[in-house]
Amino acid sequence: MDRHQVFDRKLLLARRLRALHQHGTSADFLLARAADDLEQRLSAVERSFDVAVDLASHTGHAAQAIQRSGKAATIIRVEQDARFLHGAFPAIVADEEALPLRPASIDVVVSLLSLHLTNDTPGTLVQIRRALKPDGLFLGAMAGENTLAELRECLLVAESEIYGGASPRVAPFADVRDAGGLLQRAGFTLPVTDIETYTVRYDSAFALMRDLRAMGMQNALVGRSRKPLSRNFFMRLAEIYAERYSDPDGRIRATFSFIWMSGWAAHESQQKPLKPGSAKASLADFLTDVEKK
Repeated sequence: MDRHQVFDRKLLLARRLRALHQHGTSADFLLARAADDLEQRLSAVERSFDVAVDLASHTGHAAQAIQRSGKAATIIRVEQDARFLHGAFPAIVADEEALPLRPASIDVVVSLLSLHLTNDTPGTLVQIRRALKPDGLFLGAMAGENTLAELRECLLVAESEIYGGASPRVAPFADVRDAGGLLQRAGFTLPVTDIETYTVRYDSAFALMRDLRAMGMQNALVGRSRKPLSRNFFMRLAEIYAERYSDPDGRIRATFSFIWMSGWAAHESQQKPLKPGSAKASLADFLTDVEKK
C-alpha cells in the first residue's frame, strides 16, 4: 500500500457495504440533514442547470435534494459500488478519486460527507473542477475538525490509561480554512466555505459506536493498530465519556460538523477582483475616518 495513503479505502468500502447490508439506512440521519441543507443552498442559487452529478453520497438523499430544488433537468449518481445505487436516477459506477467524466461536461457537482475520506482530496477536487462546464458549480460538504472531538479525546485517554500509549482511531478532519485553500488550489473561482455544527445525544458511548458501525464508519486509517481491544477498554471509554460529556439527564453529547464548500469553474462573466491601485478609497483614508468618529 502507498505509504502516502491515510485511508484504507478497500476496507472503508467493505465496511460501508456491510453496514448497508446489515443496517440499511437506519443510521443515515447525518446524510439526511446534509441533504436538507443542500436543498436550501441550491434553492438560493439564482439559476438552473442541465446536468447535475451526485458524487459518492452513498444514498439517494443528495440526488433527491437536487430533484426537490428543481435546479437540474438531469441528475446522475456516481458511486464506487453498484450496491449503493437504485433505479431512480441514471448512474455510473466509479471511484471518486478517478472520475470518468469528460472535461467540461457537467453543470453542477454535489458531494455529501465523502471527500474527507479520500486519500487525494486536492486531486479529486481538481477532477471535479475539470469536469464542470465554464461557470459550472461545485457544492459539497465534508466532515470538519470538531467532528467526534469528544470520542477522540476519550479514546486517547482510555488507551493511554490502559495500554500506556495511543494509536490513531478517529480520522483527521480539515478545518474550514483548509477547505478554502483546497478549493483555491483546485482552481475554483469565487470559493466560499462555512461550517455547520450539530450535537447528537446518545444514551451512552456504546450507542454512539453502534451508530458509527451502522454508518460503516469504523477506523479505516492505514496507521491504525491491529491489536484487538479488550472489554475493559470499552467499559473505561464509556465511563470517561460519561464523566466528561454527559448532560444532567445522563445522556452524552457527540459533535458532528459539516464544512460546506462552494466554487465555480472559471468563466469570463464572473466577477473579477479589482486590479491593484484601482480602488477609489485607500485603506489609510478609511482608518483615518474611523479614528475620527
